[in-house]
Amino acid sequence: MALFSKKEDKIRTSFEVLPTHLGIIMDGNGRWAKKRGLPRSAGHKAGANVFRTISDECANLGIKYVTFYAFSTENWKRPKEEVDALMQLFKEYLLEAKADMTKAKNSRIEFIGEREGISQELLDLMDEAEAETADHTGTTVYLAVNYGGRQEIVSAVNKLIDDGKKDITEQDISDNIYTYPECDLIIRPSGEQRLSNFLLWQAAYSEFWYSDVLWPDFGKNDLYKALTDFENRNRRFGA
Repeated sequence: MALFSKKEDKIRTSFEVLPTHLGIIMDGNGRWAKKRGLPRSAGHKAGANVFRTISDECANLGIKYVTFYAFSTENWKRPKEEVDALMQLFKEYLLEAKADMTKAKNSRIEFIGEREGISQELLDLMDEAEAETADHTGTTVYLAVNYGGRQEIVSAVNKLIDDGKKDITEQDISDNIYTYPECDLIIRPSGEQRLSNFLLWQAAYSEFWYSDVLWPDFGKNDLYKALTDFENRNRRFGA
């Protein structure tokens, strides 16, 4: 037996300080599949399973709002077969989520982004999932589909203009964006270190946590590491 061995850091699973609003960029599905010689759709399917696991754990921990970046406005530029596979996975998730969230969970689901381009079948399922979880008082899960941060801000401003506002304040925009107005922590796995048009307004004072782990390999321990790091941050909000 070795006299000296590397001491592994103990992973914390409970926290005194949690983000009120957590943002997660689900990145790396395609690279995960490529490394295994699989079609990109296999990576997206594996990533969808991780989404279920992590969203459930956020609810178990008591995080009030979680926004998952699922499909951006730019993702329509991907090959048609990949987009079709993503939409099919989205449909399967919605059918499963209806049972999961209405019978076993207290989470509330809201879909954010533009509706144009999404099939009517999916839009109907989205509306049903939102309606059936509207009275839930646990974690609000925002799923960003056909979403872009710039588009979100433009949408808020246009709504205010339509409402007759002439002098628009920061609070006005905060009151009219899709999600809770402040995002405390943004997690991005896969080794990339950029925001990619995600929660631009909400991220003004966000903390960021990056990991080289590809999203389909992202597990509860990775979430706990990010939350532990967040709890130890000295947040100054520009002061």
